[in-house]
Amino acid sequence: MVNEAVLINSEATNRALRRKAAKAKAGKIVANAFIYFVLLLMYLPIIYITVFSFSGSEVPGEWTGFTFANYGLLFDLDEVNSRMIWEAARNTALVAVTAAAISTILGTLGAIGIHYLRRKWKKNTLDFITQIPVVNAEVVTAIALVALYAFISARIVKIPFSFITLVIGHVVISIPYVVLSVGPKLEQMDPSLYEAAMDLGATQTQALWKVIVPDILPGILSGFLLSITLSLDDYVVTVFNRPKNNGTFHTISTFVDSITRRSALPTQLRAFTAILFVVILIVMIVMNVKSHHESRVILKKEKNKND
Repeated sequence: MVNEAVLINSEATNRALRRKAAKAKAGKIVANAFIYFVLLLMYLPIIYITVFSFSGSEVPGEWTGFTFANYGLLFDLDEVNSRMIWEAARNTALVAVTAAAISTILGTLGAIGIHYLRRKWKKNTLDFITQIPVVNAEVVTAIALVALYAFISARIVKIPFSFITLVIGHVVISIPYVVLSVGPKLEQMDPSLYEAAMDLGATQTQALWKVIVPDILPGILSGFLLSITLSLDDYVVTVFNRPKNNGTFHTISTFVDSITRRSALPTQLRAFTAILFVVILIVMIVMNVKSHHESRVILKKEKNKND
């Protein structure tokens, strides 16, 4: 009887374990399917436009045979749309790099200032204020900037919409992201390094550039790249704050909007987006490989120290 009871309990336990394993396997399958579904939604439009950038048809989604004609047309600067695409790309890059550089400098200094505040309530308050623009609607920021320019023009000095007002708008939306990128690196930094540099006779400026900045450099680079990405993608702030010279100043986002209102999407624009995607993909791969290599070097050094 005892053996039979043990055998029954063993079979029940095995059934329970099998059911548990089956549930875990089913959950894993569902989780993987969901991940692949999300990835498909993310990359299907990019794959679609890249594939049809090699089609000569002016109708999106219509395949008329493999051709590089769209790429040749893109680099034909005698064609009006091609010339406008490259002008918009130049404007987009110029605004993005300028705004990202300014945002990175101001955001890094702001993050360092917040980090070294002695009173915790001030630090928490500034952290909270910094995070508000991240969740705030861009249209609110854009309209607020326009209202500010109008107020200053009416009361102090006239401010025409120009490249400068556009860069200011992009800086405003980018700074919070730089602060959020640099802040965690400052929290991870050993505070004794700065104090040791000061004890050894370094000035505050020397300690900042030779101790703090090198230690938080990955966060600074992340903030810079994030600022460029935000600037490249932005439409709302751009359309409200760009130069008003008869609508001839365009970034990529405003150019696509303006031209699709008048006609179909130019075929060479498909080629341009495909090239842009490939360039960004190569940059991301290089950065990830470099980051992985640096991580391995650091781990190897730590292992050698322990040995």
